[in-house]
Amino acid sequence: MRYSLRQLAVFVAVARHDNVSLAAESLAMSQSAASTALAELERQFDCRLFDRHGKRLRLNGLGRELLPKAIALLDQAEELEQLLGQQDATGSLEIGATLTIGNYLAPQIVGSFLEHHPASRVELHVLNTHQLIEKLAHFELDIGLVEGEVEHPLLEATHWVSDRLSIFCAPSHPLARGEVTLARLLEARWIMRERGSGTRSTFEQALRPHLESPSDSVAQRLDIMMELEHTEGIKRAVEAGLGIGCVSRLALRDAFRRGSLVELPTPWLELTRAYRFVHHRDRFITQAMREFVTSCRTLSGSASRSDEIEMHQVP
Repeated sequence: MRYSLRQLAVFVAVARHDNVSLAAESLAMSQSAASTALAELERQFDCRLFDRHGKRLRLNGLGRELLPKAIALLDQAEELEQLLGQQDATGSLEIGATLTIGNYLAPQIVGSFLEHHPASRVELHVLNTHQLIEKLAHFELDIGLVEGEVEHPLLEATHWVSDRLSIFCAPSHPLARGEVTLARLLEARWIMRERGSGTRSTFEQALRPHLESPSDSVAQRLDIMMELEHTEGIKRAVEAGLGIGCVSRLALRDAFRRGSLVELPTPWLELTRAYRFVHHRDRFITQAMREFVTSCRTLSGSASRSDEIEMHQVP
């Protein structure tokens, strides 16, 4: 065999960081050792895997073709090493989760996963949908938990459980009394998630067919007082009477139970979406990934919707 796993590991790290120094640091190697390993790999096969731009290295066509195969081989080698060592073969796992899943479900899922696989190492990255899809497409994550639609030619998505958004307000808000109509929603002040989030996208898609013209911008028609990246911040702002909001019912059920927030009935809006498992179509599916998906499905059990999943209640 004319290449080593260490050479492939250096190649993958450089591809992820676009820089030999950062790649070497991530592998606990010296910069000279990493540079030598990469140069030797290219010399052995008389090829170039990167285009050089100063200190930055960008994958060329051959490098992009090699990357998924190198990652899959390294993943398989890790599983083989653990199996030979008679250890738990689940290995390490880089998980991404969009904000609602990451803040309300993922911690319990990861905890359950590590309880059954204590030798594993898990890193959880909580990001908005746009950021998460970009990382999955660039092999920076093993698997993602995403809210809503995923339209990317390099990614594969599998349904996990349904989710429903709820429009809500403080009990003292005028909309808490009387019929909730489109006109009243358009007149209200809103506290919204940022653009690029799955929640914002689902809400705008649901509202757009009810506007006078399909080409109308939802953002322009609404009185958006504030845009926040975190669901808890939106809930606090709405509780303070600053406006109304729309987030996953999963994030609201304890507040609804306490009476600190009120759900506004909007049966004429299609606010249902899905939570999905997402991975790069060329990524090798490791045992860790399979076991993690099992942990997710075990948590949701027979629940058909996210807010029906049994969780530790907040007092």
